[in-house]
Amino acid sequence: MVGASRDPGKLGAALARSVAAFPGYVALVNARDPDPASGVYASAAEAASHGPVDLALICVPAPVCADALAEAAEAGARAAVVYGGGFAEAGPEGERYQRELADVVARTGIRLLGPNTSGFLAPGRCLTASFVPGAADVPSGRIAVVAASGGVNHALAFLLAEAGHGVSLAVGLGNGADVTAEDVLGHLARDPHTTAVALHIESVADGRRLTAAVARLTRTRPVVALVVGRHDIGAFAASHTGALATSWRTTRAALAQAGAVLVDDERELVDAVGALSLVRLPASAAPGVGVVTAQAGPGLLLLDDLRGRGAAVPELAEDTRRALAKVLPPLTYQANPVDTGRPGPGFAAVLDAVAADPAVDLIAGYALHEPGAFDLVAAVDAAVSGNGVPMLLGVGGAGGDVRRVRRALLERGVPAAGDPHGLAAMTGALLADARARSRTAAAAVPVSRPSVVTGPGPWDEDQAKELLGRLGVATMPRRACADRTAAHRALAELPGPVAVKLLDAGVLHKTEIGGVRLGVRTPQELDAALDAIEEAAARVTAAATEAAAGAATRFLVESMAPPGVDLVVGARRDPVFGPVVLVGLGGTTAEALADVALRLAPLSLDDAADMPTELAGHALLDGWRGGPVLDPAALGRVTVALGGLLADHPGLAEIEINPLRLTAHGLVALDAVCIAAEAVEAVEAVDDTEVAETADAAEAVAREGGV
Repeated sequence: MVGASRDPGKLGAALARSVAAFPGYVALVNARDPDPASGVYASAAEAASHGPVDLALICVPAPVCADALAEAAEAGARAAVVYGGGFAEAGPEGERYQRELADVVARTGIRLLGPNTSGFLAPGRCLTASFVPGAADVPSGRIAVVAASGGVNHALAFLLAEAGHGVSLAVGLGNGADVTAEDVLGHLARDPHTTAVALHIESVADGRRLTAAVARLTRTRPVVALVVGRHDIGAFAASHTGALATSWRTTRAALAQAGAVLVDDERELVDAVGALSLVRLPASAAPGVGVVTAQAGPGLLLLDDLRGRGAAVPELAEDTRRALAKVLPPLTYQANPVDTGRPGPGFAAVLDAVAADPAVDLIAGYALHEPGAFDLVAAVDAAVSGNGVPMLLGVGGAGGDVRRVRRALLERGVPAAGDPHGLAAMTGALLADARARSRTAAAAVPVSRPSVVTGPGPWDEDQAKELLGRLGVATMPRRACADRTAAHRALAELPGPVAVKLLDAGVLHKTEIGGVRLGVRTPQELDAALDAIEEAAARVTAAATEAAAGAATRFLVESMAPPGVDLVVGARRDPVFGPVVLVGLGGTTAEALADVALRLAPLSLDDAADMPTELAGHALLDGWRGGPVLDPAALGRVTVALGGLLADHPGLAEIEINPLRLTAHGLVALDAVCIAAEAVEAVEAVDDTEVAETADAAEAVAREGGV
């Protein structure tokens, strides 16, 4: 332990106290105040001369950390933790210190956790490599914590301990200069002491590496993920898809696609991972939940929460109801949920009857702690005598007796929560995990995609729709018109009424500049539409180069589509995760609604077809008020095609259909945008230049003002 201190208030002293319980060799290093007789040495080399050194815990200022790390590696340490701050998170000078650490890692092969972390816990090895008070009190258990933040790592470990769970390993990654979340997840996939993993994500450097690590781990152990950044926005978005696919949305969608269970806060994470550490359902697209409650009010809260999580709560079979009628009073509700009234000796028989129902794969039960009425633990013992259906229980109440009941249930492998919401979170986690593994099995089926040549770009709307046609996506009859004469000829030839649009690859959102006119029927209406579009084009090109300003305005004349429900379907090249597809409610209000589902591409047809079920407005696609009904497979084919196109063509940055209209005759693309990767890079370069110029101007103004 490098940086040991005699001052009890310093981190070096706290860390030394934490590692004192480690049963192996522990040596303290303090170059300025050594005392070999009491185990405090002047250097790592001297410490290593008295015993084997595997791990170096470095708690010294940032400027000298690289030297301390190199000395530890030379002394034989194969791994190290650097605790202090002042590295990349602190600015340019700190970045230099972090690069120095990385250089030592590359040169020596030592593995490094941190810097800027509060360390890790391995209670099963009696190793508390943390300076946080109370960390040594976290018991050993079967749940691993992998957190971006050292503080969150300890907060989760403490919450798990309060809930009656222990940890196999709890790691705070800090700046992640060497050891990353992917590295720890890979280790946990081989760890026999870990049955479930809690994952906390703040940012992602390599999205595909992270999702690959999660996918490998979830084959054998469930992963519950909490992603920070709900209120992020999409910067430098050139299209609707870019603005909607924020990093928070994309990260959550990618983790879910890899098999992780998603939660919204740390309390729900503890409930979810605690339950999954004890129980894991077989893979299933729609497991059935039998709800048993001893109090109607909490039962309603539970049922409402489960419905919001998409849980299937099937009506119980007639045989099940007859069995329940022999045990319960006639006025109780017995269809699912089952309301027992005030619980009594028959509670175990109720659990057995519901578990025996063919549609029930899991029981979620709730009861207040009423020792005078019945013994809940004894009822569970009697009910789990071999029916094979897992059980989750919520036990309401306060005090030591209630905590003992919950602990007794945990010891029997029955996850226990303290309230209906916690019980719903546990139930929802088991269902989400089972559904995810069912989807993963379906995703293993290969999907054939058409081979399409995109050309170099840029693409105007007509060219983008030609590309969609080669992918099998329907469009309306149209004509690309070089002048007004061609537009009038198109009006005469196409089924009317028609839409008239500005045809310019450089204008992505034509409606916003007045470049679209709808419902045109007559030559007079067409002339008015062309006049308006030419004026809009002139405004757009006014600030452009002289060559662009002098170019003739081109038009797209297209038959109007029948009414329907507008969707947005797009694919973009995310800088972290690579090709990503998006499906949502579309039209000009797509960004305002922000009702979307995302996946990494390429993806399976089943996965793509399932995306609309995640939309809050999915009822609009099921014949709402006599409207059209979506064929999920048809939408899935469009989504798979766009994602595959982007995956197969690195020169393509984005392709989007907005709107893709659902009509009584199927899906039809009404507008399309296709953007080359070079165009996106050029936009970002211009933005960077503008930022720099703005900063220079601001600095000049500040100097003039004496600031």
